[in-house]
Amino acid sequence: MRVFVTGATGFIGSAVVRELIEAGHQVLGLARSDAAAASLVAAGAQVHRGSLDDLDSLRSAAAASDGVIHLAFIHDFFADYEGAVRTDLHAVQTIGAALEGSGKPFVITSGTLMLTFFLPQGRLGTEKDVADAGLVAPRVVSENTVLALSRRGVRSSIVRLSPSVHDKRRGGFTEALVAIAREKGVSGYVGDGSNRWPAVHQLDAARLFRLVLEKAPAGSVLHGVAEEGVPTRTIAEVIGRHLDLPVVSIAPEDAGKHFRWLGPFSSRDNPTSSALTRELLGWQPVHPTLLQDLEEGGYF
Repeated sequence: MRVFVTGATGFIGSAVVRELIEAGHQVLGLARSDAAAASLVAAGAQVHRGSLDDLDSLRSAAAASDGVIHLAFIHDFFADYEGAVRTDLHAVQTIGAALEGSGKPFVITSGTLMLTFFLPQGRLGTEKDVADAGLVAPRVVSENTVLALSRRGVRSSIVRLSPSVHDKRRGGFTEALVAIAREKGVSGYVGDGSNRWPAVHQLDAARLFRLVLEKAPAGSVLHGVAEEGVPTRTIAEVIGRHLDLPVVSIAPEDAGKHFRWLGPFSSRDNPTSSALTRELLGWQPVHPTLLQDLEEGGYF
């Protein structure tokens, strides 16, 4: 299969590209710079020059491929996050329109934390949980757009990733917590720190994207979750020990000031199941847990 991949040189995307190529697929990776193009060539992929806001480029690459995995997102939480969400939606709409009626697979990326915008705090999220069309929250409109494509001849599906997609060096939101602890001189958590974030290893996530591309039925929602929920206090304690910093509770009203862009998510309780994903695709995470990777010390 010739697969067009956006975000192909990112932390997750680079692992997805390797996974696809090792499984015998051809990869066409989106590149907006010479450095990204060189990285793709080195990995054995073909290069398609363009960017997320170059809709003509996205349209032509999608039409020329046997399937699409959309991983790219502009992570600009400070300047224009709403603009980043709109850009993502326009990219999804453009790729979806190019694939309409083809029966080709189209896999987009979302996040498990979006479940906290419409589920009761602490309720275990599952793949059956889908937001109402009228809800305004990050990634929700893109999700609903992709689900609608399943009724228009696209084998569309959604992968909701854990907030911490990790290996021994990097870890999504957890990586951000390490940087904040260094800056603030304390390793913090909100309240009693009992709120949980799910986690998944980078390589397990990459394998999931391949399986979804190859096997997932139209309209599927899948969860990239190896651990249902790691308490944020436990994460803070490991960070504090490795950095030799005090581990402290941050009052909820001070979370925005302390955690900055991470503030709105720092107290969210996001326990999430992947039982249906594992049953549907035979996906079984086999790589180290978040705390195992943190303890390796590469973050510090």
